[in-house]
Amino acid sequence: MKNQIRKMLSLSLAAVMALSLTACGVGGTAEAPAASEAAVEETVETAAVEAAEEVADAHYTVGICQLVQHVALDAATQGFKDAIVEKLGEDAVTFDEQNAAGDSAQCTTICTGLVSDGVDLILANATPALQAAASSTTEIPVLGTSITEYGVALSIDGFNGTVGGNISGTSDLAPLDQQAKMIEELFPEAKNVGILYCSAEANSVYQADTVKAALEADGLKVTVYTFADSNDVASVTQSACDENDVLYIPTDNTAASCTEAINNVALPAGVPIVAGEEGIVKGCGVAALSIDYYELGRTTGEMAVKILTGETDIATMPIEYYNNPVKVYNPEICDKLGIKIPEGYTAIEE
Repeated sequence: MKNQIRKMLSLSLAAVMALSLTACGVGGTAEAPAASEAAVEETVETAAVEAAEEVADAHYTVGICQLVQHVALDAATQGFKDAIVEKLGEDAVTFDEQNAAGDSAQCTTICTGLVSDGVDLILANATPALQAAASSTTEIPVLGTSITEYGVALSIDGFNGTVGGNISGTSDLAPLDQQAKMIEELFPEAKNVGILYCSAEANSVYQADTVKAALEADGLKVTVYTFADSNDVASVTQSACDENDVLYIPTDNTAASCTEAINNVALPAGVPIVAGEEGIVKGCGVAALSIDYYELGRTTGEMAVKILTGETDIATMPIEYYNNPVKVYNPEICDKLGIKIPEGYTAIEE
């Protein structure tokens, strides 16, 4: 689609240049330049109309690589699709949506396939998906979503908020210092805090390190517990529960897909969990400073429309953030643990 538009504009430009040269030719009459200028103007107007019609009739194929199926990522993907359909129309876009089932290697396979198919844009939902897409193409626009920190995910030193090249997107980072304060607000008597996450997720490492430093600065003892994948999540959770008063889980995709296994250990042990996002809290936590992943996806979709229609160059688009995180809590788990939530928290609906 885009190649056709470029060709049309190139041909129009060539015509404009030829007419301009004619207007400036030696030996022309006094009226020739005026006539040529009129022809140039008409050519430009015609090209603009034809290009606009071409865009109006455009059909785009958008590839989606989602790391794993869970509430937060599903909501982001849905918001992304809804925003594009609302802006461009249902008939203007085809989504090639694929899920890697938690397998980073499968993300690479999916992204390589999308590039081979020549999609117009790729949505990379979660860090491993973004890393795979970035490795697969430097030409096709790639938008990330549910990415905590792009500098960490893409190994960019001195990241300034704009990736450049063919990559941009949205971040799901809620203020980490406020998350640390939430743990202290809810559990002022806690002395030992365990941080639990998947060691394969670079953004989880970043969040854990930041929250750990904030808690330790306030005098708490913090121990980090990592699991390699879903196979050892239960045993690692048990160790963390045995040694701590409260646990913190960042926005970790593997943990989010294993909330039942985590809850089966933490709830009987009577150890509360504060998490980095609402989806984990729904499954195994008591509270989170959370963002709206559906709205985050919509923001990403609006960015995609601007890229597809040529309104904006992705290379200049800064990463966008969700600016209104809210304190949420899980009434059911709080009741079972006998935890009274202070004012200012919103109950998560079933």
